[in-house]
Formats: sequence, structure tokens, C-alpha cells
Amino acid sequence: MPTDIEIAQNATLKPIGEIAENLDLADSDWEPYGHTKAKLSDKLLEKLEKKQDGKIILVTSINPTPAGEGKSTVTVGLGQALNRLGKKAIIALREPSLGPVMGMKGGAAGGGYSQVLPMEDINLHFTGDLHAITSANNALSAFIDNHIHRGNELNIDPRRIEWKRVMDMNDRVLRQIVVGLGGPLRGVPREDGFNITVASEIMAILCLATSLENLKERIAKIVVGYTYDEEPVTVKDLKMEGALTLLLKDAIKPNLVQTVENTPAIIHGGPFANIAHGCNSIMATKTAAKLGDYVVTESGFGADLGLEKFLDIKSRAGEFDTDAVVIVATVRALKMHGGVAKDDLKSENIDALEAGMVNLQKHIETVEQFGLPYVVAINKFPNDTEAETDYITDWCEARGIDAALTDIWAHGGEGGMELARNVVQTAQSPERNFQRIYELEDSLDTKIRKIAQKVYGADDIELTAKAQKQLAFYEKQGWGNLPVCMAKTQYSLSDDPSLLGRPSGFTITVRELRASIGAGFIVVLTGDMMTMPGLPKKPAALNMDVTEDGKIRGLF
Repeated sequence: MPTDIEIAQNATLKPIGEIAENLDLADSDWEPYGHTKAKLSDKLLEKLEKKQDGKIILVTSINPTPAGEGKSTVTVGLGQALNRLGKKAIIALREPSLGPVMGMKGGAAGGGYSQVLPMEDINLHFTGDLHAITSANNALSAFIDNHIHRGNELNIDPRRIEWKRVMDMNDRVLRQIVVGLGGPLRGVPREDGFNITVASEIMAILCLATSLENLKERIAKIVVGYTYDEEPVTVKDLKMEGALTLLLKDAIKPNLVQTVENTPAIIHGGPFANIAHGCNSIMATKTAAKLGDYVVTESGFGADLGLEKFLDIKSRAGEFDTDAVVIVATVRALKMHGGVAKDDLKSENIDALEAGMVNLQKHIETVEQFGLPYVVAINKFPNDTEAETDYITDWCEARGIDAALTDIWAHGGEGGMELARNVVQTAQSPERNFQRIYELEDSLDTKIRKIAQKVYGADDIELTAKAQKQLAFYEKQGWGNLPVCMAKTQYSLSDDPSLLGRPSGFTITVRELRASIGAGFIVVLTGDMMTMPGLPKKPAALNMDVTEDGKIRGLF
């Protein structure tokens, strides 16, 4: 089989204007970024406001292996399959971060014959949205330090500045730094640090904003730090919300591209799900719902992270419903949860598969707690044996669970037809009793505990002394009615990445809280979760190159 990039480079793309025309878009609704990419107008959603919404299908998964389980590939393949069924389907995805692309995880454009194109652009700089977010984030850092250097009219305590600089690359040495060294002309020395761009609050704000004006309102609410009297200092206090919004005036516009099979795809925003809320933008999802009969979208990592945040944070802020859920499961991930080492996953092992099914069972229970109908998608990999895929199918059938074997990496939409038919039927299901895991009126402590116990299966939570102090302070500030955004390892239901399967008897350790008031949630850091990842021993970038004629090599 050819590689992802070989398939992408041999695909026949339609002019982006033709894709826009098929969506009944007027010339004023979009602007081209070259021949195969476009920006949709930020006024389009308002224009389509009275149009009926299509059905929103959310794709999630079990806890993944370090290599990923093809959730984006299933999302793309399902969208293509729905179009083959004669449905007007649109795919809504996140934008990849350069750090994981050049590090270990890979891209987020799907794979094989179920990927969005042009994959080289999407996985690298695309339309520059992440660079705009980086610029806005770091401009705010510069304004803060300049304000202190120029007399500190707001009485900002340099020891209590919460706002960090960002870059779109895994760079562990920047996690904790000191700035302002070198004398009076170079500013006031203080401790600082970097997050990865996709963990920036500005990324979260962009993805939760519903208009340019709402974007500005949210940016104004960002708490950058505190005064010597421990009073919050906001962007509005610095009078910088206008300038920062200006830097994001194009980034807020969703991006239109297409798949290998020319299915339209809207790709916009890319917050991580293990350290942020892990969903593409509200504007992208809602625009797709207005333009299509079906929207196939995804949330990051497993149901314990991305799905919980999609339903408790994103759909709450966007005020939209989810019609059905697809839970992606793979033979290799289930075997790993059953005790098989990563290097041995290619060998058939029914016993390990049986032992690992408890992980799928927990994610199914989580979706059922939300009261949403669902389908299990068994995403086939080349080394899976028929006995292994049959085992998962039989396991689901014995429990009355709808399941479909997909082979969309190798066969595109054709390999996802059974899944598409199941999804159409499931999305019509009257058996829908949607309820969220917590209420906004719950205390922050209660919200965290409910997620830990109901979604992760923990016995309880334990807050460090620092977290306890922050929680009390945030409640005092009136922020207790905000949703919580859990930062947790994606590899385990617990906060310990080595505890695979379905661990029990564990406690979630809450290390630290961070107030993202502009985004509208409180970030809860658990275990050893970092907001600036590091690169692996052999980064994927070592295999990447570009030829004399500009052709990219080694990008998956």
C-alpha cells in the first residue's frame, strides 16, 4: 500500500470554488487561499441562522496507544461514506499542531484513502491560524512586561503573572524560564514559561467564540495575573482587547477544504484534549450543521477527555445538540489494555483482547451516562486477524451494542458503508435522554469529583494544598459557576499513564488550577500533566524532507 502522503499527492482535487458552489455558498461567503483552500466568512453563520440544523455526529474513542487509533481517519471515512449513501455530509475537524506532527503523535488530517487535503498544508502552516494565535498570545506577554517596565500603573505583582508565552512546537526547556535579565533597560526580571500554542487560552477562546464581537468580549475577560492586593488584572484593564482581536480577524474564519473523495471539510482551531478542551471551533461545527444534513466531527482522545469536554463545555457554550456518538475501538489498543507490550501488538492474542475489553466497556458506560445513542466502530488495521475483529463484533452483539467493522484507511468511504448506515439509523433514535455530568451550579470541587468518579471511575479526588487554596480563591472571585476543563493523561482512565485497562481503587490527584475566564472554564491539572510537551528520542521530523522541486517527503 502507498503511504498517506503518496495517496494525498496522487489524489485529484477539485477547485475549492467548486466545493463552495456545491455547498450553495455565494461568492461573498468565502475567499480563496490558493486553489484548494478557502476561508469562510465570519458572517456566514449569522446569515444561515434561520436554516435548520443538520444532525451532529460526534466521533470519540477508547483510551489510545501512543501511536493513535485513527479517530480522525474514521471521522473522514464516515463523512465520505454518508455522501456515498446520498446524504449531504460535511466533516468538521481540528487543525493539527506542528509539535506533535514533528514529534511523535502525527497529524490530524486522517490517513490512507480517508484524509483531508491538501494534507501537507493542513499538517504544516495551513492558513496561518496557529501563527496568528501565537502572535496574539505573545503580544499580550509583551504588553504585560512593558506595562510593568513603564511604571506598573495597574500595580501588577510580577510574582503573580499567570499569562505564559507560547510556541507551536514541543520544547521542554522552555517550560520554566527567567525573563528581563540584563539591567534596567531590559525590563523587570521575573519567572516565566512557555505553553504549546494549542494550550493557549486564546486558542480555547477562538474555538468557543460565536462571532468576532464575542471573540473580543472573551479576550477582554482574560485574567493575566493579580495585583499586590491579589485582585485580578484583565486584558480589559490593559486596554488591549482591540489590538489582540485585530491579530485574529482572519484566524476566526473557518477553513474549507476537501477529502480524497471531494467531501467538503471545515477545519478550524486545534486545542489539545489532554490539556485543553480538545474540540474544533463552535463556528465551524455550527456552520457545517447549517450547510449539511450531517456533520461528522470529533473530539480529542477518548471519551474520558474529548467527549466529556465536547458535551460539558463546547455544546453548552454553543447551545447545540449531539444526535449520535461513534466510539472508535481498535484491536491493537484493546490488546495493549489487556497487557500486551507495544512491540508485540502485531501478533494475534485473543486472551489479551478479551482482557482489554473492559476499557471499551467503560467508555460505552460514559456515553450512556450522557444519554446519547451510539455505535462502536471497529477500525481495522492491516495486522488485525479475522478472529480478533470477530471477537469484538461478537462481544458487542452479545450485549446488544450496534457495531460496524470499518476498513476506511484502505478503502475510503466504501470501507465505512456499514458504519454509515448504522449511524443514520442511530441518529434517528428516539432513545435519547441527554444529561450532562454536572450542573453549573455545582461547586468546583463537586464538578471535579463528579467527572473523576462518573467518567474516570475513580474512588475520589485529592487536592494538593496549592489546589485547595486556588479553589477557595476562585470561588471567592465568583468563578465557581464555570465548567471545569480537566488536564489528564490520555493513555489511562486514571491520572497515571501506566494504569491501562479499567483501573479501580485509584484517586485523581488535582495538582493545580488555572483560571481561563475568557474561555469560560477552570483548567484542572491532574497528575504530572504538562502544558508544554517534549520531543521523543527520535522525532518524526527526522524522516521529513523536501525535494528540489518542492515535493514533501516523509510526512506520514
